[in-house]
Amino acid sequence: MKQRILIVDDEESIVTLLQYNIEQAGYETDVAYNGREALEKASSTKFDLIVLDVMLPEMDGMDVCKELRQKQIHTPILMLTAKDDEFDKVLGLELGADDYLTKPFSPREVVARIKAILRRMVREPSEEEASPSIKVAELMIYPEQYEATIDGKPLTFTPKEFELLYYLGQNLGRVLSRDQLLSAVWNYDFAGDTRIVDVHISHLREKIEPDTKKPVYIKTIRGLGYKMEVPK
Repeated sequence: MKQRILIVDDEESIVTLLQYNIEQAGYETDVAYNGREALEKASSTKFDLIVLDVMLPEMDGMDVCKELRQKQIHTPILMLTAKDDEFDKVLGLELGADDYLTKPFSPREVVARIKAILRRMVREPSEEEASPSIKVAELMIYPEQYEATIDGKPLTFTPKEFELLYYLGQNLGRVLSRDQLLSAVWNYDFAGDTRIVDVHISHLREKIEPDTKKPVYIKTIRGLGYKMEVPK
C-alpha cells in the first residue's frame, strides 16, 4: 500500500507542482488549501506525512501543527515557509514539526526531505539486524516500535524526538556535540542551526525528566554538548 501525503498550501500552482512530483515518487496525495481544512483532514484521516505551509488562510500552519500535537496526532510534519527567519524555524520545531524548508525550493528537495523523514519509520529490519531495546534506569526505549516508557508508562514523541532519544541512548555515557547530533539524527546539513538540537532536547526533558530544571537523564556538558547517563 502506498504511503499517503497531505499537501497543504493556499497557492494552487505550488500544490499542483508538489502533488505531481510527490506522486511521481510513488506516494498517494491529498490536498488542503487552508489551515482549517488541513486540521480537519489530518484529524480524521491517517496520513504518513504532512507537507504544511506556514502562511495559510483561516488558520496558519503553526496553529495547525500545535493543535495536531495537542490532539496527540504525531504524523510527521514538513513545514514550508517563505520566511527565511530562524525564529520562525525554531518556533515551528518547538510546536512539533519534524523538518523545515524555506521557499523557494525545488520539488526534488521536498521529495528528498519526505524520504528522509519516512525512511527509518517504514524500514522493516531483518531479525539479524533488529535493534535491541535500551534500558536507562526507569527509561525503556524500543526502537523497532518507535516507543518508549518511563516507570512503565508510555511516552509520546514526534519521530525526530524519538530518533534523538534513541541516539543518545545508544551512546550512553558519551558526550555528544550539537553538530554530532545534527549529523546523526537529521541526516543532512542544517548549516550550523544547533538551536534545533536544543529545542528537541528541551522537549525530551519535558517528557522524561522528573524535574526539567535538574535533569538526571540528559545532562548538558557546558561548552561541549549533551550526554545521557544513568541517574544516580
